[in-house]
Amino acid sequence: MERDIKIGILDQSVVRTNATPRAAVQETIDTAIFAEDLGFHRFWISEHHNSKFIAGSTPEVLLARLGAETSNIRLGSGGIMLPNHSAFKVAENFRMLEALYPGRIDLGMGRAPGGDQTSANLLNPSNTFQEEDYINQIQHINQFFKDDARVNSGAIYAVPQVETTPQQWILSSSGGSAKIAADLGLNLAVAKFINGSISPSVVETYRKNFIATEDKPEPKALVSSFVMCGETEEEANQMRKYIDYILLQFDKGNYQELPAFEDIRNHNFTSFEKQRLHYNAGRLISGTPDRVREKISALAKDFDVDEVIISTISFDRDLRFRSFELVAEAFNMINVEV
Repeated sequence: MERDIKIGILDQSVVRTNATPRAAVQETIDTAIFAEDLGFHRFWISEHHNSKFIAGSTPEVLLARLGAETSNIRLGSGGIMLPNHSAFKVAENFRMLEALYPGRIDLGMGRAPGGDQTSANLLNPSNTFQEEDYINQIQHINQFFKDDARVNSGAIYAVPQVETTPQQWILSSSGGSAKIAADLGLNLAVAKFINGSISPSVVETYRKNFIATEDKPEPKALVSSFVMCGETEEEANQMRKYIDYILLQFDKGNYQELPAFEDIRNHNFTSFEKQRLHYNAGRLISGTPDRVREKISALAKDFDVDEVIISTISFDRDLRFRSFELVAEAFNMINVEV
């Protein structure tokens, strides 16, 4: 029997060729509204810095707008890169979001910089990126959410004090962060779109070592992947070639230029590039709706989860929105007209 899978979306506010960052942010807003209408379960946004083609730098700010534009879909960060921030301020930001949109907010947390070393140093000059510091930050956030934080002079409160708490997720592209999630009794989001070779055993180990808390008695995990769904194989292949090319640029450290599809349509991948495409293959799912449903279902089964978050980068807005609609139709979600 096929499991019932919830699907969410991760959006990165990508700036297309000859478009503006303002247009990219507006597309994120439009995508959140569209995702809710289609029946997607979550809508997460990412934190990136010092990249001309990714406009999403401040999830906590953009989430406030997304909440006002939607009614039911869960909204969250995928994620807040904690080493860039004060734990106290993160707690205040997400308590405010929870006050505005109770029961809908997810705090996804990661330990990567979301950019280069220079931007990381500018965001937080005392940043160490040590695992111990990351764990301390997560523990401090939990104390702020529970109003248990104290300093020598007395209690300190992250305001506004609200009766509900954002769901907390640890983003993991390796076993190390999964262990942190288990040890702290938090949810786990496996970033397969970052590390295509990550093993399903990560989730199994997380569950076996999960330390239950009063607030979180049971482990919960999801997995994420790039997904390109086309009405035809040709359409899906074009979308796949584009993301393949973009990931190769990431491999080269090029985060500043996003080419038009016409510029790479006839690109012939070199032998070395083909090796990298093979390496990246685990990060991607592409094809027509039946094929994509099959692959997403297999991914959920392999990782033994009932939730998958998808990320879709496309050279064309309409193709991207149609891809989401095709996925929604494939999984029998609520349908709307494009």
